[in-house]
Amino acid sequence: MNRLKGKVALVTGAARGQGRSHAVHLADEGADVIAIDICADIESNEYPLATPEDLDETVNLIEKSGQRAFSAAVDVRDRSSLKATLDEAVGQLGGLHVVVANAGICPQGNHIPFRGFVDAFDVDFVGVVNTIHVSLDHLNAGSSIIATGSIAGLIDQKDLATGGGPQGPGGAGYGMAKKMIRDYTKALALTMAPHSIRVNAIHPTNVNTDMLHNVPMYKVFRPDLPEPTREDAELVFPILQAMPTPWVEPEDISHAVVYLASDESRFVTGQQLFVDAGAGLKLGM
Repeated sequence: MNRLKGKVALVTGAARGQGRSHAVHLADEGADVIAIDICADIESNEYPLATPEDLDETVNLIEKSGQRAFSAAVDVRDRSSLKATLDEAVGQLGGLHVVVANAGICPQGNHIPFRGFVDAFDVDFVGVVNTIHVSLDHLNAGSSIIATGSIAGLIDQKDLATGGGPQGPGGAGYGMAKKMIRDYTKALALTMAPHSIRVNAIHPTNVNTDMLHNVPMYKVFRPDLPEPTREDAELVFPILQAMPTPWVEPEDISHAVVYLASDESRFVTGQQLFVDAGAGLKLGM
């Protein structure tokens, strides 16, 4: 407790899933939280995204921890709106010390139009860049920037430009975005190191959230079935990991977020932290 006392953290994609877990764990450790989410669906992404009510629940959980919360429905692809919102939030909460660029989508399926590639890349990579860049003017020595990557960034994808295979264009855009997060965070870490601002990325495997549990994702894991169910997909989810588990929980990622946000990691920068139950090992990392 209180590892982050007196700090303010920005979390994108905070309305549910990993983002909500990160926001609540940061608050549990004493941070005030700026919680941002689009709170609307994106057409190419077939599973429903978070709602305003989801974001309200995240705020309730932060406040139950005794911390202040600032929330807003903002699309991370819109840099100007993101900047205006963050400037207002920092003015209210008094600073910014931790940035968790977590918002993401995964529009799977080879029936998805090529717009799925653009949307996935724009949210999952450009959105990360936007989030971090509008934060830089507010950060000082000792601050921490954390980006959410994925082991998908390690997977070679055939026909990347056209989105061939069961993932389709959206899956290809997702994989490309996660690949670029690795290089981007390393380069930014070198740039910010003289200012004592740390930059790291966390790369999960399957995580037990709505991004995993939806019909388009089940079809990626079970292309042999015309209408796979969750039970069908759960039979093959463990194949990705070296350890015997179908997925990790959001809090498993949040523990890594809290560590990288805290002063315990004050000399840890430019790192790619895989919370993946050994999936990267199986992919030859």
